[in-house]
Amino acid sequence: MAKLPTTRFLKRTSEAIGPAAGIAGKSTRACGENAADKTPSSKRFGFVQTLDTKPKRRLYEVLHSQGLQMNQEITFLADGNDTLRELQLEMSPKATHILDWFHLTMKLTVLEQYGKGLVQCEAALGEKIREKIARLKWSLWHGQVDKALSKIDDLESSIAPFNETYARFNHLVKTLSALRTYIVNNRHLIPNYGQRYHQGEAIATGFVESTVNEVVSKRFCKKQQMQWSKPGAHLLLQTRVKTLDGELGVIFKRWYPDMDLEMEEMPAAA
Repeated sequence: MAKLPTTRFLKRTSEAIGPAAGIAGKSTRACGENAADKTPSSKRFGFVQTLDTKPKRRLYEVLHSQGLQMNQEITFLADGNDTLRELQLEMSPKATHILDWFHLTMKLTVLEQYGKGLVQCEAALGEKIREKIARLKWSLWHGQVDKALSKIDDLESSIAPFNETYARFNHLVKTLSALRTYIVNNRHLIPNYGQRYHQGEAIATGFVESTVNEVVSKRFCKKQQMQWSKPGAHLLLQTRVKTLDGELGVIFKRWYPDMDLEMEEMPAAA
C-alpha cells in the first residue's frame, strides 16, 4: 500500500492573468515507501480556480495516480485561503488540515521588521515590543491561539506611544489587524507546531514554493507585459504541469502513436 501522501496547496494570483487566480501545488508521498513501488513520489497540479469546474476531481486524479487508497489518511498543508480550505474539506473532510507554518512566519517576519523600526524611534520601548513579538511567535509555534490573540491585543496597546513618532505607524496597525483576522479565520488549522516538528511530522513544505515558481514561471509575470485570458492561463498551467512531471511526451505519443516523437522535457526554469 502506498504511504500517506502529504498535499500542500498554494494560491498564487498574478496580475499577468488579470482576474484569474491560479492555484498550484504538489502532492508528495511520505518517505519510506517500498522501493519496488513505481507510483510517482510527487505530482504537481495547477488550475485557474474560476474556470475549472471540477477541481475536486482534478485533485483526486493526482492522488489516485500516487496510489491513494480508500480511508487512507492524508495531510493537507495550505496557506489559509478560503477557497482552498473549502476544496480540501470537500475532498477529504477527515484529513489532517494544517495552516502552513511558512505562511505564518512570513507574516511574523513583516511584524519583526516593524519592530526594528520602532527601536530606531525609541530604543528601550522598541526593544520591549520586539520581545512581545517574539513571545507572540512562541505562542503560535506551540499552538496557543488564545494566548497569541491576547498578545496581539497587548501589542496594539503597546505601540500607541509611537503614534506621532513612527512614520509607518498606520501600516503597523493594519498589519496587526490583518494578522489577527488571519489567525481567527484559521485558528482550527493551527496545531502545536513544535510538537509536530519534534515528532517528525510535516509543519511546512517549502518545496511547494519552488513548485509555484516552476508552474507559474516567468510566463505569468508582469514583466512579460502580457495578459492571459482565463482559458489560456488554465491550459498553459496544464501543459506546464505535464511538462514538469515528465508526462507531456507520453501524452503526445498516446495521441500520435505513429509519430516519431523525440523530445526533451522543458527544464524547470524555462
